[in-house]
Amino acid sequence: MQRALPHNPREVARRFRLIGEDERLLQAVELAIRVAPTDVPVLILGENGTGKEAFAHIIHNLSRRKDKPFLAINCGAIPEGTMDSELFGHEKGAFTSAYESRKGYFEVANGGTLFLDEIGEMPLGTQARLLRVIETGEYLRVGSSKVQHTDVRLVAATNRNLIQLIQQGKFREDLYHRLNAITIQVPPLRERGIDIELLFDFFADEFAHRYGVTPVQLTPSGADALREYPWPGNVRELRHFVEKLTILHAGEILEETHIRKYLPSRDSRLPIIYPLPSDERLDSPPEAGLSWQIERLQQHLLQLNASQQAIQEMLRQIWQHLTSNERLRLPPPTHAEPLSSGREEFEQNELSLEKNEKTLIEKALRHFSGNRKKAAQALGISERTLYRKIEEYGFHGL
Repeated sequence: MQRALPHNPREVARRFRLIGEDERLLQAVELAIRVAPTDVPVLILGENGTGKEAFAHIIHNLSRRKDKPFLAINCGAIPEGTMDSELFGHEKGAFTSAYESRKGYFEVANGGTLFLDEIGEMPLGTQARLLRVIETGEYLRVGSSKVQHTDVRLVAATNRNLIQLIQQGKFREDLYHRLNAITIQVPPLRERGIDIELLFDFFADEFAHRYGVTPVQLTPSGADALREYPWPGNVRELRHFVEKLTILHAGEILEETHIRKYLPSRDSRLPIIYPLPSDERLDSPPEAGLSWQIERLQQHLLQLNASQQAIQEMLRQIWQHLTSNERLRLPPPTHAEPLSSGREEFEQNELSLEKNEKTLIEKALRHFSGNRKKAAQALGISERTLYRKIEEYGFHGL
């Protein structure tokens, strides 16, 4: 006989801003409630923007550790060379810029919960040390031989296929099995049906209250348009979309034409890449002929063309977002033509795209006085990507 839940999944979901009636979403919340009182590691799987961190908060707040620290760490935003220092701390003089000793996240979060987002981005060396912490509670600060002890509940999350990373030698199989004791799968928004409309109404009320206006509403045709769009950015993308509509159409009842006006067109949005089954390969099967290979090549060219157009649209939207502030003035990005058969035209487009990207990143860094976290959020990229671009373009002084 299954033990009764101490909390109602619907009430818990709404408390942590997981709005919806989708059965798989509520099952995921129920699993989080059941596992919360234990100390077993939890792995949360789901696409970007689906709300994985909310499940980590549920697990922490319904556990005996709720009065202890909760730290959320994005592994993808930490440069590889500083990962060990961030997680485990370091001693003074351990490396060139270590002017004093520093506590790591495992020490700061002692007694509480540590949420490691984008765990698939963690370097292999750090993975080995993480495995030791999970199994023994012991670790070493960088530059020290003294064993430290910690009592931390570990919750990890990723949008990547860890099995594929294991096969590619980029993720430790023993760590995967240790993290995979309990797995919570968060469904993407495009598969949640009526939840899209429920979330729209929730965000419309939220932003109407924030801006002191009347909420936007949907006609049935407007709701249908929302459900037909695949929402590659999931709940996060929908929230930004509703904020835009609230600012531009406060108090209006929006029909299909209004909704489609602000949704990316099929030609401009980035293609959604779904995980391939383990038995499906990108290379041609032995029995396939030249026609199959030509067809696959055509598919890849179409995806490349769509990706280029989508990047141009993304740059345009970033430019509009940044220049909405009167203190910031950026030149509008140039619009590259779709891919053609001419190599020279393609190279010109690449240079134009690189120039715009460099300009936008430089302006964003200056606008936020070098605050890389805020700049990355404004640009719509991860901090790790921004760090890489700073290295690439030599923006160290900003």
